[in-house]
Amino acid sequence: MYYNFLLSVFCYLILVIGVLVGVAFLTLLERKVLGYIQIRRGPNKVGFCGILQPFADAIKLFTSEQTFPVMSNYYPYYLAPVFSLLLALVVWLCVPVVSLMITFSLGLLFFLCCTSMGVYTVMSAGWASNSNYALLGGLRAVAQTISYEVSLALILLSFVFLSESYNLFDFMCFQEDIWFLFITFPLALCWLASCLAETNRTPFDFAEGESELVSGFNVEYSAGGFALIFMAEYASILFMGVLFTVIFLGCDVFSYLFFFKVVFISFIYIWVRGTLPRFRYDKLMYLAWSSFLPLSLNYLLFFAGVSIFLLSFLI
Repeated sequence: MYYNFLLSVFCYLILVIGVLVGVAFLTLLERKVLGYIQIRRGPNKVGFCGILQPFADAIKLFTSEQTFPVMSNYYPYYLAPVFSLLLALVVWLCVPVVSLMITFSLGLLFFLCCTSMGVYTVMSAGWASNSNYALLGGLRAVAQTISYEVSLALILLSFVFLSESYNLFDFMCFQEDIWFLFITFPLALCWLASCLAETNRTPFDFAEGESELVSGFNVEYSAGGFALIFMAEYASILFMGVLFTVIFLGCDVFSYLFFFKVVFISFIYIWVRGTLPRFRYDKLMYLAWSSFLPLSLNYLLFFAGVSIFLLSFLI
């Protein structure tokens, strides 16, 4: 019993280390891709092909002087980035890893719980800074995240009706012959856009609106605190790429093709950032409640009807 528990902890630690290394090189990929899109050279030349650049950035951030606003609420301000990164790493428990030691049957519900908890970290970071800009960014992020979580949950429920399981590993079995992407292509586009909004990425990066909020909810953070928020955001981007691959592109976790799919989805996130301008905030809310919600709800009712019909036919 203790041996299995220690082996599970060891597998999860390896997974966390892999995620953190992936986050480091995702930043390098973003700098390279944005440099080519914008026809410029960014700070990505440390070492051979910029391989040492993420480590140079980490050393610079974590060795800089940590500052605290005098008027801030110290403990929420200090703990918000820590819990943000913790949630971004804990949610990886529901991903079916190769060892199969830590997969469990309610992975999708666990994902929804962790993403809902992520709202509180952004809200506390914006409120505890005691800055008007940070508070506005935090309020924007809360409204945006809650709005798009509705469509995310409905899309996930559609696939629960299809697969009759909350376990992400079962999606590999159901997509051996055909990917869900071909069956539910509009849902895949809706999911991708909702993931962009959920992770506060362009064109939905209102919580970090540099032009009007001077960086938004994290405006008062520097050095290590900013680095933790930054790492949490990119860990969430990687996780959303993994989840998109698991649900829509065939979850064959035993092949290298799975990881190439994840890198491609992460590349799409960066591609969108270098291509699209920022939305207006009212259009963001209109898109969530007037477009994505009816689409996902109609698909949910359709799949529920199909599953009930097949169940009655089999009986």
